[in-house]
Amino acid sequence: MSAPPPSPYPHKVPALEIDPEWLEPLPDAKGLTVTDLALRVTGGVLVVLAAAVTAVLEVFFTPLRVGGFLIGLSALAAVVANVALAWFAYRTVGAKWAVALPALTWFAVLMVAAGSTPEGDILLVDTNWVGLATIFTGSMAFAIVAYRMILPPHRS
Repeated sequence: MSAPPPSPYPHKVPALEIDPEWLEPLPDAKGLTVTDLALRVTGGVLVVLAAAVTAVLEVFFTPLRVGGFLIGLSALAAVVANVALAWFAYRTVGAKWAVALPALTWFAVLMVAAGSTPEGDILLVDTNWVGLATIFTGSMAFAIVAYRMILPPHRS
């Protein structure tokens, strides 16, 4: 097996590598049994619940401090959890559009947390850089996974 030719663009950052298994087409939905359909619906419900739980946990980890300094644990958790949720949604539901299920749920929970209650309580405040980083990195994680799923698989 020969090595691939050198890139004509050596200054460019290599593309995010996605496992080729993610891009394999899943069985056609027309030939689904009742059990298969029930498992896919259950997978969709589970991924929505998991997205809500991870979003709530990330919101409550935003003010986490070590030695008086904010740490970005929730932003890192958002990236890892959202990539896993996107993969789980695609594999269990069997359609690329399923990535939108956890993405919309996660984003909705974070937007509710960013709003204030009638008493004036706010969970995600604009003076906390970790909250803003969590929203940005979590949204970008979903966006990158969805974009990579839309692209046709690279054939060499």
